[in-house]
Amino acid sequence: MSSNVSTQFKVAVVQAAPEFLDLEKGVAKAIRLIEEASAAGASLIAFPEVWLPGYPWWIWLDSPAWGMQFVRRYVENSLVIGSEHFERLRLAAARNEIHVVLGFSERSNGTLYIAQAIIDDTGKVVATRRKLKPTHAERTVYGEGDGSDLAVHETSLGRLGALCCAEHIQPLSKFAMFSQHEQIHVAAWPSFSVYRGAAFQLSAQANNAASQVYALEGQCFVLAPCATVSKGMLDMLIDTPAKAPLLTEGGGFAVIYGPDGAPLCKPLGETEEGLLYADIDLGMIGVAKAAYDPVGHYSRPDVLRLLFNRKPSARVHNFEQESLPEELRTTFAPLGEQTGPGKEAVE
Repeated sequence: MSSNVSTQFKVAVVQAAPEFLDLEKGVAKAIRLIEEASAAGASLIAFPEVWLPGYPWWIWLDSPAWGMQFVRRYVENSLVIGSEHFERLRLAAARNEIHVVLGFSERSNGTLYIAQAIIDDTGKVVATRRKLKPTHAERTVYGEGDGSDLAVHETSLGRLGALCCAEHIQPLSKFAMFSQHEQIHVAAWPSFSVYRGAAFQLSAQANNAASQVYALEGQCFVLAPCATVSKGMLDMLIDTPAKAPLLTEGGGFAVIYGPDGAPLCKPLGETEEGLLYADIDLGMIGVAKAAYDPVGHYSRPDVLRLLFNRKPSARVHNFEQESLPEELRTTFAPLGEQTGPGKEAVE
């Protein structure tokens, strides 16, 4: 950690409904929240999963054919990295001198991704990442990330990383993050308002436990922003009485945990919008790690190790590029240059 890092500062997490399927209004609301958090003295604000332009709840409510009515609007209101909307958010971080971890649906050509951007307090984009594996019905909407998306980044606040939703259920993904000595982690969630009473594994109790255990296992501060479902969203999505029990208003259960797993803020009501704050001290991490450090003194690498492929997975490699990866050079070398096991050089 660099010498200019402050070990004590205030953080904020968002509990609010998105401006559903409206990127322009969503960006304006995000900037208002950034300004509010900065005015309150926060050095970091964390947003829920795909908060721009909102989580595609229709995938849990009916058939794919019924849900197609929302697809074009969702695609057109997803955020393109480097676009005018993205630049407005980046400049808001700089203007308000606050780090921002933004959850958004990323549009990249013809594919959408569950994405997060880490922007520092000068407006620099530290990183963008994509959810490694969309969960269940999410796979009908989003593409996948790769090993380069499991990354922790050096910032002026400390070592900062982020994951989305059920990525916190993946033991190996978590261990990959812990191995990079994460100090501040953003665990972004969409809302805990779907299938209530019918699927406990989707509940606030189960998933906030996952965030809390992440803090305990990784000995890091966990900021867990959580969106809410508004009445306006229900009016748009619930078109039959049978759908009404499947998605309910509210579902906001944002929280912040310390590196020992202790909650650090008072929760809001589940339908209430606002920011939750906590004052954190990175010095607490050393105390927590004195008991547990699963990538240090509490590990047994002679028994268990993780294989971690951090390389970006490009969809296309141009044969004319000299940068063709080593593992592909033998496979795709010109015929006269191919050698390998069971293969003689062709004259």
